Amino acid sequence: MLDLNFILKNINLIKEKTEKRHYSYDFDKLLQLAENRKNIIKEVEELKWKRNKGSKEISQLIKTGKDASFLNKEMRELSDSVKSLDITLKNLNDEINKLLLNIPNIIDDTVPIGVNETDNIVVRSYGEKPVFNFQPKPHWEIAENLGIVDFNRASKLSKSRFSIYFGNGAKLERALINFMLELHTAKGYVEIIPPLLVNETTMTGTGQLPKFEEELFKCERDNLYLIPTAEVPLTNIHSGEILSIEKLPIYYVAYTPCFRREAGSYGKDVRGLIRQHQFNKVELVKIVSDESSSAELEALLLNAEEILKLLNIHYRVVTLCSGDLGFSSSKTYDIEVWLPGLNCYKEISSCSNFKDFQARRASIKYRDKKGKIHFAHTLNGSGLAVGRTFLAILENYQTKEGYIRIPDVLQGYFKDLQLIK
Repeated sequence: MLDLNFILKNINLIKEKTEKRHYSYDFDKLLQLAENRKNIIKEVEELKWKRNKGSKEISQLIKTGKDASFLNKEMRELSDSVKSLDITLKNLNDEINKLLLNIPNIIDDTVPIGVNETDNIVVRSYGEKPVFNFQPKPHWEIAENLGIVDFNRASKLSKSRFSIYFGNGAKLERALINFMLELHTAKGYVEIIPPLLVNETTMTGTGQLPKFEEELFKCERDNLYLIPTAEVPLTNIHSGEILSIEKLPIYYVAYTPCFRREAGSYGKDVRGLIRQHQFNKVELVKIVSDESSSAELEALLLNAEEILKLLNIHYRVVTLCSGDLGFSSSKTYDIEVWLPGLNCYKEISSCSNFKDFQARRASIKYRDKKGKIHFAHTLNGSGLAVGRTFLAILENYQTKEGYIRIPDVLQGYFKDLQLIK
């Protein structure tokens, strides 16, 4: 969320940054409401000044034994006017706040300008694309042939875009979750098990509401939402708090199932594990001081990359251009893993710096050593999307016979098992 005063003082900059996102927004309506608000505040202040002046006059008249009834009526009228304007002002503030919640974050100056994913910039890559002496299969074919993932029976239990993991498939998924958590906690992240159902305020704090309500699964009876990512509860742990500078930086990691409607993605990645309504993810969240967030983003990215390096899977890092940037993000790196069965790269992690955008919405602040209060900066990244890591292993570690070699770093979770057959 952007500060209204900042917007009013830097309206041309905000418009320019928003246009570079190719995001349409009616700033004229916001500016008009802000002007109305300014005029009403001025009028209320003038009425209150008159009321205070009148109260003093009444007090003086009473002290000297004079009649003050003519002023009492005027004071009641002034008070009624103030009450009426206060209600108008509250309604105006609510309307302005709703408009502010739909303005995207300001893009960082280092973000490349572009329209869509074709304008993203490759920063670096790791490893080489694997070479096979056979035609590599897509992950869903491998998984179904081995009987470790079942999509049809999952659809019977719920609907399409759900899956059931069986046997060594479930074990591989669990091994990846443990492997990721152990690595990140060793780096100083504190492991959290958060609620999977959160309220509207929590969803608003990280930017999922009101903009992306159609993407969410909602429990209408309880007015709670299933989380689309652990970013939501982890970031909001400190909502409404003022932290001491000594407590920063805060690093959290959590494994959770995630739930997304995938609205508007019909016909896209309909087969396999890439775009599911329910999927597992290990999420990294940082709450840091305002001057350190740029460096913290680079460190966060390295933490996520290390998983793929240890799994020895080829990937590349791209900087998202302005037109491909998420609503709440100021700057984002995507890690894209190579999938030989699909012959393409797919995003497996997004690492983003939100600066103070989420902290303003969730009121997460800190007090510096001089006692001054600032909004914190928040960051998050997938460390990693577990299902996509699972399918990346299936496609990159497949054998000609249709088996899966178990990566060296996961051998400890499988004991003497070398292949998933």
